[in-house]
Amino acid sequence: MDSVGLRDVELAVSVMHEVLGAHAEEADWSVRAGPLEWDCRATAAHVAHDLLAYAGQVAARPAGAYLPFDLAVRPEAEPREVLGVVAACGSLLISALAAADPGMRAWHWGPCDAVGFAAMGVAEVLLHTHDITRGLGIPWLPPAPLCHAVLQRLFPDAPSGDPVRVLLWCTGRGEFGGRPRLTSWRWQAALPD
Repeated sequence: MDSVGLRDVELAVSVMHEVLGAHAEEADWSVRAGPLEWDCRATAAHVAHDLLAYAGQVAARPAGAYLPFDLAVRPEAEPREVLGVVAACGSLLISALAAADPGMRAWHWGPCDAVGFAAMGVAEVLLHTHDITRGLGIPWLPPAPLCHAVLQRLFPDAPSGDPVRVLLWCTGRGEFGGRPRLTSWRWQAALPD
């Protein structure tokens, strides 16, 4: 897998639903999501927010900032409903990517192409699904091929090795190969000038 695209976003969202949907009724989603300060429900809502924000950027192509809108998931929404919002926002990103011109650029801390927005969408879904599964006590790791594609696009200077462990390390979610856990990190979605 050399490039990240809309099918990868679709697969990541599908995997999130498969993994978390089975635990949407009986699990306590008010617990902290792994290393995050958010609880599991808020983390899932954050994923939906980011997918929608990326879809908006791809559709509108702003050059200098994010569009001034936010997603508000109602406080009474149950985890299964929040996962439905994630699926809807994932579909919006997929639709925006499908309609995007190959030369499309939109702002994400600089000019970012459709591949960058797809990679960020996949990363948000995989990483926060991992956070939520840790909070809920579900043993799960993201799929290696998707992690590899995200690393290629967003972390071009990442060390070699198991792409799952490398992606988790690159985003401050563990140690890797004797390297300590990162306390600060940033992916490179914007294209070089």
